[in-house]
This record gives sequence, C-alpha cells and structure tokens, in this order.
Amino acid sequence: MIAGGCARSSSSVDHAEFGRYLAQQRELRGMTREDVAARTKIPTSLLLALENGEADRLPGRVFVANYVRAYAEVIGLAPEEAVLRYEEIYGGPIDSPPSPMELERGRRGRAWRILLAVGGALVATAAAFAWWGRRSG
Repeated sequence: MIAGGCARSSSSVDHAEFGRYLAQQRELRGMTREDVAARTKIPTSLLLALENGEADRLPGRVFVANYVRAYAEVIGLAPEEAVLRYEEIYGGPIDSPPSPMELERGRRGRAWRILLAVGGALVATAAAFAWWGRRSG
C-alpha cells in the first residue's frame, strides 16, 4: 500500500481491502469465522468488524495488531507478514508499549520531582515562620 515512496493515509477502502484479504484467506482454508473465534478467543463481532473493514468498531491499534497476529497464525498465514500488511494501512509500525525499565525510570523521575517540590515547600514554610517570628518577636 505504498505508492510513489509515500504511505497512503488510512481509509475505509484500505481497511475493507485488508479485511477482505483476511476473510478470503480464512475461507480458502475452509475455516469459519466461528472456528477462528474459538481458537483465538477473539469475539466473533470483532472478527466480523475486522473482516468488513469497520475500523471504527475495533479497539486501539495495538490490540488490533495482536488480533491480526493471532488470526493469521490460526489460519496458517505468516503472522508478522499479516501485521506488516495491517501496519501499511496506517503508514508505519505500531508504537510498542514502554519497557519495564522505561516505566521504572519514569516513575523514579516523578518521585524525585515530588520529593524536591515537597522539600522546597518545607524550606519555604520554615523560612516564612522564621521571618514571621522575627517580626513578631
């Protein structure tokens, strides 16, 4: 779905085209939508939306990519190739979730900022009391 070196933007035609591709591949292998749903644990309603190209009825891209991967594996397609084909609709790879190390680094950074803010507030409060004590005394 790349033309002239530029990725096409996402459209209902692209989604429908991809959904038809999946449905055709499933049917060629003699499998029903219910067979795929039973083996992947993906609700039939979501498989129907995926095959009909109804992107507005599907969850976020990360979830759909995992559905595509599971679907492809069950019907005998190369899972990574199917996901790459799905990603072409959106013009690029799906952002992966942050690693546990990145999450921990972010958590520690927030903890330090909170600690510094609380410490600064305590110092400011102590200075205000000291100043007020000198004026009163």
